[in-house]
Amino acid sequence: MTYHAGHYDVIVIGAGHAGVEAGMAAAKMGAKTLMLTLNLDMVAFMPCNPSLGGPAKGIVIREVDALGGVMAKVIDKTYIQMRMLNTGKGPAVQALRAQADKPLYIKEMKHILENQENLTLRQGMVDQLIIEDGVCKGVLTESKTSYTAETVIVTTGTFMRGKVLMGDLEYESGPNNQRVSIKLSEHLEEIGLDLTRFKTGTPPRVNSHTIDYSKTEIQPGDEEPQSFSYETTEYIADQIPCWLTYTNEFTHQIINDNLTLSAMYSGMKRGTGPRYCPSIEDKIVRFNDKPRHQVFLEPEGRDTEEVYVQGLSTSLPESIQYEIVKSVPGLENAEIMRPGYAIEYDAVVPTQLWPTLETKKIPGLFTAGQINGTSGYEEAAAQGIMAGINAAAKIQGKEPVILDRSQAYIGVLIDDLVTKGTREPYRLLTSRAEYRLLLRHDNADLRLTDIGYELGLISDDRYKQFDEKKQLIEEEKKRLRKITIKPNEAVNQVMAEAGATPLKEAIKAYDLMKRPELSYAFVARMIESHPDLPIDVQEQVGIQIKYEGYIKKAKEQVARMLKMEDKKIPENIDYDKISGIATEAKDKLKKVRPLSVGQASRISGVNPADVSILLVYIEQGNVARIAN
Repeated sequence: MTYHAGHYDVIVIGAGHAGVEAGMAAAKMGAKTLMLTLNLDMVAFMPCNPSLGGPAKGIVIREVDALGGVMAKVIDKTYIQMRMLNTGKGPAVQALRAQADKPLYIKEMKHILENQENLTLRQGMVDQLIIEDGVCKGVLTESKTSYTAETVIVTTGTFMRGKVLMGDLEYESGPNNQRVSIKLSEHLEEIGLDLTRFKTGTPPRVNSHTIDYSKTEIQPGDEEPQSFSYETTEYIADQIPCWLTYTNEFTHQIINDNLTLSAMYSGMKRGTGPRYCPSIEDKIVRFNDKPRHQVFLEPEGRDTEEVYVQGLSTSLPESIQYEIVKSVPGLENAEIMRPGYAIEYDAVVPTQLWPTLETKKIPGLFTAGQINGTSGYEEAAAQGIMAGINAAAKIQGKEPVILDRSQAYIGVLIDDLVTKGTREPYRLLTSRAEYRLLLRHDNADLRLTDIGYELGLISDDRYKQFDEKKQLIEEEKKRLRKITIKPNEAVNQVMAEAGATPLKEAIKAYDLMKRPELSYAFVARMIESHPDLPIDVQEQVGIQIKYEGYIKKAKEQVARMLKMEDKKIPENIDYDKISGIATEAKDKLKKVRPLSVGQASRISGVNPADVSILLVYIEQGNVARIAN
């Protein structure tokens, strides 16, 4: 007998990194939201590496924060180490990375969820969706409890038909020996969604007391305070270092001798693994010319002795893992606390989604996170917040929110998924963004805070501070245009300190700052009086002036791209009636059903000639005549 336990605006299945952002966004927008998860003790759990951020990914966290998400706030309260990467390079590739205290991260996130208005957190296994007249209307749990809703968001991560592989050992399980979802996966196939099979993996964890750190290289955090969230004002001072060591020829020989015992190479594995986060077996086979590979020793928290051995992800038998670990300098006497393993799981083919992350076949049903074929906590959080926003907007009669590729890495991520699909676990990279000079770590708030505020995800106080920051930036840029700096002994002393050639004639401060050697701080010292600006304002003024020409060119490219995005493709278009378009292109266009000519141009298999024909067909009004 089924028990009906209530009606909600939004139901979120799963409480991983996608689920928590989806639930929080919907609830903060005023939607009555239910979040169902297999285990309340595993909210926002990190089954793989205990870290957040890095190239592209760190910028995504800043973008989620600029929209009003929670990941940045929680990691800022719970990190054990914070570092800015690529500081010797330009601002487009600089990115923040934090080592997380895994248990504390879960505790802090759960506390936030439990205290969020409009959000109900509940433990339960969802077996199937409630579908009425082809529309998703709720969920049914294994305990025969039903919950009805206007929209449902599935964020099941790697738990759908999850299977752990270690050597010849194979058993059904989610990450960290958690229960696995079987019936929901089968149900999604029954209602017509295409699934694929992917794989990910983890390395062994070892006991810190058994590591000889004298044989490794220390990797300390930055002394200068850093944060992911624009709201953070307090910083953690007592950081914990990570440590670097390397594999060697002996390590590689052990792996080569036992490749046939690996689930990766024995034929047991059926899912496709991540190209950009390969197992140690993959590294040895694919890069057999390299004499060694990096191994990072990453503490999993302040109150645990477990250390994550980043770089030794493997599906070899446990006995071989012991040999591999002990071959690495510093780990000769290391005790494995948890062996590494590979895990296979089901994922939804993401070209079945609209850019809102709502499924095309089942209105009211959204999917977000690793179920959409991505890898990484950050990519999951990005999809989660957008799915939550669009699920709430749908029931509130608001326009959907779709970020384009020039607005955010989030836009690049979702457009890649729904337009191109993915044949392997998708990882966001800076190289995937055409306009990465515009999508920087430093300006995520300038790009997205207005959107978050309009949605009700950003508080009035935070928005007021943001507005003041924008004004300060513009006022200082105007001021520097008016100030003339003349050559004198004091000025040239500062120039020498900066490693710049002496000033020989007067120049506007604005133009002087365009010199690559000169930061805002150096130029400010050449001016008799200047305002005491916050560091983030100084940084932004310097970047906007120094890269003005490049930014202008990028914006011109964006303007041309947006013209294509503005050319919408009518929903009732019949691609079979368009003569001249290649058969492959027609098949892809019918499958993806792009919303604009710009999106159509990014579909794999659709060539520029096909796009030109499509554009002429639409502009001639053929679609309108067919509709009439």
